[in-house]
Amino acid sequence: MSKLLLIEDSKEIYNMVQISIASLSTELIWTQTLKEAQAEISESNFDLILLDINLPDGNGIELCQKLMIESPETPIFILTSNDNVSDKVLGFSAGADDYITKPFSTLEVQARIEGKLRKTELLKTAQNILEWKEIKINMITQEVLILKDQNFEQCELTALEFKLLSYFAQKPFEVIDRDSILNDIWGSDVHVYSRSVDTHVSKLRKKLDHVSDILESIHGAGYKFNPTLA
Repeated sequence: MSKLLLIEDSKEIYNMVQISIASLSTELIWTQTLKEAQAEISESNFDLILLDINLPDGNGIELCQKLMIESPETPIFILTSNDNVSDKVLGFSAGADDYITKPFSTLEVQARIEGKLRKTELLKTAQNILEWKEIKINMITQEVLILKDQNFEQCELTALEFKLLSYFAQKPFEVIDRDSILNDIWGSDVHVYSRSVDTHVSKLRKKLDHVSDILESIHGAGYKFNPTLA
């Protein structure tokens, strides 16, 4: 279920937004001031924020600018009666993803919210699945699939092996030295010899079978995830 935040001091608008999202699988949190809104934002993550400009304790544009820096991944829809071009330009410049003018059609708001939430979900899914020609890595389920005879088959890895593979996969084509791998995977407070990295990478390569070349050894430097070699 998606979680929406409405920052709006008009109960009439709140009721209209409720009607707009009635058919969507969403939870709506309503705040009437910037102070209330910031308290909610500090406690929860929201999938979309609907923000009025003129609020009892300040201007919504300032909050929009702040959120663009602090949580740029959260979509913001400006919801306001200010319909002149300069206000719209100001809203988009502040980081808003959409600008809806009051009074509005509940069907239109529903379509815009639904469309944005669907796109955001697709982007999240894409970020959680790393995929190349011969290997797929699902960051959520921690599954690795490798291509064998035109079919993808599961590659059984230990938790550490998966952590190591996904670490490399998120830094494609980047040469990573052994000390960096040790610190990032095991932590700087754990005493592990740098050469033990070679042992773990060797075991991982064996399990990757014919796709093992994807983990390229760079002599005297470290390792590189090179999907062009798979």
